[in-house]
Order: sequence, then structure tokens, then C-alpha cells
Amino acid sequence: MGKARKHTPEQIVNILRQIEVAVANGKTHPVASREAGITEQTYYRWRKEYGVLKMDQAKRLKELEQENGKLKRLVAELSLDKQILQDIARGNF
Repeated sequence: MGKARKHTPEQIVNILRQIEVAVANGKTHPVASREAGITEQTYYRWRKEYGVLKMDQAKRLKELEQENGKLKRLVAELSLDKQILQDIARGNF
């Protein structure tokens, strides 16, 4: 198995554009993907997630996903705290 790389959203959008240009020039998706240094599966996964986004939109999407994850963890922690306080208030400890 290859070493996993972490691409920025901007890099992903650039790679997708590079592959689209190669396909427009007559190459197949698998060949263009390999030339770009990614697998065909990665290309289709990225295209599904980033395909219609511009670079600034892709960056903002990742920022919002990270913020959403933080907020979900915060809600989970607060819900647990609330449940503990309710149990203590009812004398169920």
C-alpha cells in the first residue's frame, strides 16, 4: 500500500482540473489520473466531493466541516453534562 498524502482543497481542485484538461485532449480517466499521481478511485471520490467547487469554495467547505465537527463534539459534551446534573438533582447517583 502507498503512503497516504494529505492534499489541500486547492490542490485537489487543481488536480481535478488537470485531469479534466487531459481527458478533453483525448486521454482516458484512468490514464489521466495516474499521470496526476492519484488512483482512479481517488479521482472519482474527489470529483464527487469537489467537482463543482472553485478553489475558495473548496477551502471554505473544509473549514466548515472542521467547525461542524467541533460543534458536534461540544454538543455531545454538554448533553452529557446536562444528563449528569439531572441525575444528581433527582438523587440518582
